[in-house]
Amino acid sequence: MSEETRSAGSGRLMTGAAWAVLLLALWLWGKDLTDGDFGVPVFGDVSRSAQTADGRPLPPAHAPLPDAAGPRAAPVLMEIEQLGVRAQVVRRGLDADGAIDPPPLSRAENVGWYGAGPAPGAAGAALLVGHVDTESTRAVFYGLSTVEPGTQVRVTRADGTTAEFTVESVDVLQRRNFDAAKAYQARDDGRAELRIITCGGSFDREQRAYTANVVVSAYLTGTGSAPGGAA
Repeated sequence: MSEETRSAGSGRLMTGAAWAVLLLALWLWGKDLTDGDFGVPVFGDVSRSAQTADGRPLPPAHAPLPDAAGPRAAPVLMEIEQLGVRAQVVRRGLDADGAIDPPPLSRAENVGWYGAGPAPGAAGAALLVGHVDTESTRAVFYGLSTVEPGTQVRVTRADGTTAEFTVESVDVLQRRNFDAAKAYQARDDGRAELRIITCGGSFDREQRAYTANVVVSAYLTGTGSAPGGAA
């Protein structure tokens, strides 16, 4: 499939065979991505959802953005204040093996957006991926497993519009018997959703790979604008 064909499908829900191929590619990415071993804790098999840490219900969903396709909808900046994350977002595709291609380890401070899928703010699940660490330092999503439901995530688009998401669940999915649909598929076709994905679990020194993936699921709950336009 050409890049032009993939781009034409941005912002729309993917179904059938195309979605199945993407899930396989993403599973391969999760299986093969190997970072360093920079004192990463064992995150365990946890799942937190439904309400905030202090028991408050999560806010209602905001309608998907009406203009959420095309280059002006592309994400350029991601912020998670709780983690101190303020990261450039770069468009990524699939590598030669058909797996999603994260930012290079030399730019481990960046977040990758799967550009052939929905843009953040569009209906469906937009996919953001990043490293947890490198061989010498922590990376952009090192603390991702510690976020709680209710955490706010802001994604600024190229046109200066900001899509504001609320985390609804945090899952650590073991790579053995990995459930790709649970990790990547939209939970509600009528919502604009976000998946934030990195490595998790323990580091298997023999396999040189982490044993799980941290998957944070969030949904659109508001919009705003970046001061002075896009960051």
